[in-house]
Amino acid sequence: MRVLHITAECYPAAKVGGLADVVGAVPKYMSDADVIMPKYGTKWFQGQTTETIYKNTFWFPGQTIEFSIQKIISIDLGFSLFVVDIPGKFDRDGVYGTADGYFEDDVERWVCFQRAVLIWLSSIENSYSVLHVHDHHTGLIPFMIKYSYDYSNLKSLKTVLTIHNLAYQGSFGWDRQYLIAAFDNWKSGLLDWNNRINPLASAIRCADWVTTVSPSYLKELEADAGGLEWIFNNESEKCSGILNGIDSSVWNRKTDSYLAKLEKRSFKKFKLDNKKALCETLNINPSNCTISFIGRLVEQKGADILAYATHQLLQENSDINILMLGTGDPYLEDQFKLLKEKYPETTGINLAYDEGLAHQIYAGSDFLIMPSRHEPCGLNQLYAMQYGTIPIVNSTGGLIDSVKDHKTKGGTGIKLTELSVKTVIKAIKEAANIFKDSKLFNQLRANCIAEDFSWEASTKKYQNIYESLNDRT
Repeated sequence: MRVLHITAECYPAAKVGGLADVVGAVPKYMSDADVIMPKYGTKWFQGQTTETIYKNTFWFPGQTIEFSIQKIISIDLGFSLFVVDIPGKFDRDGVYGTADGYFEDDVERWVCFQRAVLIWLSSIENSYSVLHVHDHHTGLIPFMIKYSYDYSNLKSLKTVLTIHNLAYQGSFGWDRQYLIAAFDNWKSGLLDWNNRINPLASAIRCADWVTTVSPSYLKELEADAGGLEWIFNNESEKCSGILNGIDSSVWNRKTDSYLAKLEKRSFKKFKLDNKKALCETLNINPSNCTISFIGRLVEQKGADILAYATHQLLQENSDINILMLGTGDPYLEDQFKLLKEKYPETTGINLAYDEGLAHQIYAGSDFLIMPSRHEPCGLNQLYAMQYGTIPIVNSTGGLIDSVKDHKTKGGTGIKLTELSVKTVIKAIKEAANIFKDSKLFNQLRANCIAEDFSWEASTKKYQNIYESLNDRT
């Protein structure tokens, strides 16, 4: 049984969010899984050697699309990575857009990608048993293999959809129906939601199985899914939540090349050395309680609440360091710049994406804060715990499933019961008090590193789904 993951992102080839980390890890832990994604014009792809294994064309309204399927051969990722090269569509310096905004032809790009993948698959004899699609960028595939005439030889393939973030559904008007390969019009209702073509809604209906990236996220979507609640409840028998894992070959405190090596030293010494190195890099006091945020500076991540909270907090507390790594809303970036200007000795603000610094922050911080309004799974809290950094999280989505409140047995973090500037300040102060209580602080860190968030258990659940689908006629 072979599985093909079809995706917009895959680490390390292209990463915007957690989707890339998941798709870049899951295939490593499966017995026979490949990945296919667009070939972007970004730096990573420019440095790779590829082998072209297939070429073809198809008619797209007003133009003939030429494309090729290439296999990356210059790097061993632990799985085979195929890319779709579509000149003029994806050979740009960005995945979804640039600093100036999203690409205006996004709908055409993703439909082209999906059609190219299906044309290639139609040419292969007995290759894959399951197509695992991810988010709306590949959401039309379950519909097209069942109802588009050009891909009728793919009807026997089983499809699994994983929803990483329902906030993005990729909907577009019926005036662009012509972009999709010709299909039986009697089935057009499977594409429609609120009088628009909605790839994600269609995939939930047409896929043989649907997963979300945590059990609690699935429960939340059944109650509030941006208008898709009815679909989730109607299709509930084929839906399940599977908590994401982390790739231990990348996130491993004993082998991480970005960090001071653990060697034979104690874990406590490891944390101390990495905190000293981090604070020296950022020119802040290592004796302070150090609390970090890594992620996009957007409302979904609670970055606005964190900005207001830290401005108030640092007015009266000089024994707390606040670190931030990420980019996003220009207004929020300015707020964190002001924080750095006003409190240079207790803040480390980095408005950038820096993979190495991210690893150093996870290893060198005392706490990691995630005041997310919505978090389908969240990976940052998993990385933090792997490195003995205690998470402070809002009680939403996968943060509910992965973090145990410090007041309970085996606690691993601080959980907010509601989200506000007041509760975030309170939680940070509570973290500072825990930091001063060495016995409790060290116990929480020990509990964190004892947690097992490796991919083995989660991947087994995916494998069980694939096998159960293949058993069906």
